[in-house]
Amino acid sequence: MGLTSGMFLVCVVLCTALAFASTVWLWPRLARRGWGAVLGRVGLLALVQVLFFSSVALTANRSFLLYDSWADLAGTKRQEVAAPGGAAVRVLGRQTPDVPGGGSPRTAGVVEKITVHGERSRAAADAYVYLPPEYFHKGNEQRRFPAAVVLTGYPGMAENLLKKLRYPRSAWTLAREKKMQPMILVMMRPAISGANTQCIDVPGGPQSEAFFGADVTKAIAGTYRVGGSPRGWGIIGDSTGGYCALKMALQHPETYAAGVGLSADYKPETDGQSGDLFQGNKDEEKRSDLLWHLDNRPQGPTSFLVTTSLQGEPNYKATQQFIKKVKDPAHVSSITLDHGGHNFNTWNREIPPALEWLGGRLGAEQGVAR
Repeated sequence: MGLTSGMFLVCVVLCTALAFASTVWLWPRLARRGWGAVLGRVGLLALVQVLFFSSVALTANRSFLLYDSWADLAGTKRQEVAAPGGAAVRVLGRQTPDVPGGGSPRTAGVVEKITVHGERSRAAADAYVYLPPEYFHKGNEQRRFPAAVVLTGYPGMAENLLKKLRYPRSAWTLAREKKMQPMILVMMRPAISGANTQCIDVPGGPQSEAFFGADVTKAIAGTYRVGGSPRGWGIIGDSTGGYCALKMALQHPETYAAGVGLSADYKPETDGQSGDLFQGNKDEEKRSDLLWHLDNRPQGPTSFLVTTSLQGEPNYKATQQFIKKVKDPAHVSSITLDHGGHNFNTWNREIPPALEWLGGRLGAEQGVAR
């Protein structure tokens, strides 16, 4: 059974209840002296605790959508490899967005689950693409829409962006209220393998920067009616995904016109989940520190939005440093909450104004429909 399977969770919960009942039933028989009785009591208590905490962990994983498989949990999930000469995008399925009155694509839009195959990175990763209702309206057949790559934190499943952070619903509502132009969203994880590669090209390993810095936008623009110039593309993410969004917008102005970091980190974390990202390459390690990059490398005509909180966010000081270091021709805006935290509640407060800001910096294009 899969890690996120409801049946597997039910089985573990039932086993926990059975183990607890067995412990209560057998305890009087094991209440005597002797190594056998002692080991029996210890074994039963250990079994109940292991099953109980497994039930809690599985429930939390289903609730917060952190890991999608056992390999993902163990950090051994293999990177998918793009087949040479294959299609850049493969559609796996369709669903209706969670919006009021959903049903018809012309009313609610569509969410397509796809696999993106990267030409430069030779990697493949799953994503969800939100196509707004206007994409299907008569008269828009030649219109190319602005688009944004949307990234989760790590760990995290792309479904988080649909079910917990509700990006399509926010985009649909803002467009309906005329606060934001209709925009396509490409929602995915910031990792293309089991490791937390943090949008870095690992020597001899996953080429995450190439994937998010070039491959994703090219593949999507070749499949959907999306602009191919930087003016038509933004990128947004939270936590590790926020770091990736700022890194891509900062280091790839030829791809993205704007980047949004919600509770973002400003340099990569090297730990057991990431492995050795740089393989001794100190230049690349410094380049991946966004504050160092702002001080030491040219800045392009990119717009940034960063968010933090006066209380509850560990990135407040680093965010203020980032803001001070951004220079022309780049621009920076910020959202600072009085109270917040590194969680979905905070990001759900920030996502609508962040999308409105992002939509105001991207432009739709007219062109020949694909």
